Amino acid sequence: MKQFLAILALFSLAVGALALYLIPVFWQPEPVMVFRVGIGAGIFAVLLGLAVLIQLLAVAFEWGKERSVDKITRERDESHRQFLRRLDHELKNPLTGLQAALTNLREAQSAADIQAAVDNASQAATRLGRILRDLRKLAELDARMLEHRPVNVAELVDEMVGAANGLPAYRGRSINLMVSRVPALPPVTGDRDMLGLAVYNLLDNALKYSSAADAVEVRVREDGRALFIEVADGGAGIALQDQQRIFDDLYRGENARETEGSGLGLALARRIVQLHGGEISLRSDPALGRGTVFTVRLPV
Repeated sequence: MKQFLAILALFSLAVGALALYLIPVFWQPEPVMVFRVGIGAGIFAVLLGLAVLIQLLAVAFEWGKERSVDKITRERDESHRQFLRRLDHELKNPLTGLQAALTNLREAQSAADIQAAVDNASQAATRLGRILRDLRKLAELDARMLEHRPVNVAELVDEMVGAANGLPAYRGRSINLMVSRVPALPPVTGDRDMLGLAVYNLLDNALKYSSAADAVEVRVREDGRALFIEVADGGAGIALQDQQRIFDDLYRGENARETEGSGLGLALARRIVQLHGGEISLRSDPALGRGTVFTVRLPV
């Protein structure tokens, strides 16, 4: 109905404009209408025209808003479809591995074959469990009531570095921690556990996608308005076409698909930082072989 009224108003204006142009051309001399209008009637006519104009503007605004909502809905639906496709792909790999391991276990003839099948099944189940666990964490973030307490970021980062170094897969890896001491770092207000998870995921990502010979650095500094946590590695870097989507749920770059992971670690980190009013960004130039730096900015 609103669209019909808008079209009708535009049609009326077009007919009026056409009459204004054509009558003087085809009707010579052009008749002139002379009439008198009272002041009250004139004011009424002006305000009536203004009301019609306002109504037309309102109709146009509502129409534009509806189109905008439709566009947002389509984009959300497309994002949801992409998420489901990626989820199907990520779940299919461990499930296929688990089925293959069970088949090998049934057909195993020796103790070594049985042990190999059990190990493969265990790895597939672990990966599947990791994906489901991270999906649950991501789903719970918006519903969870975040704590708002002062957090000593220097202590938190040091704790996360120790936790990463304690994992068997990363034991012996060198993680250089550099914390600005002068002036003393101010605390940030937030949920310590959630911020710790964000920092740990960035550390895990840096260690996972770099070799034992590559350096990993964590730097903490502030500029008076915000506190910055940088996690840098000397790995192969992230391809330019992947950098815009690397924080999407379940998205994995070209050079990451052969590495174990849920594809949700960076998405979790970004969501946690955003819930704390912060930002997360990256810089990486794989052509120069300089690795990747993730920077978290938190207000103080």
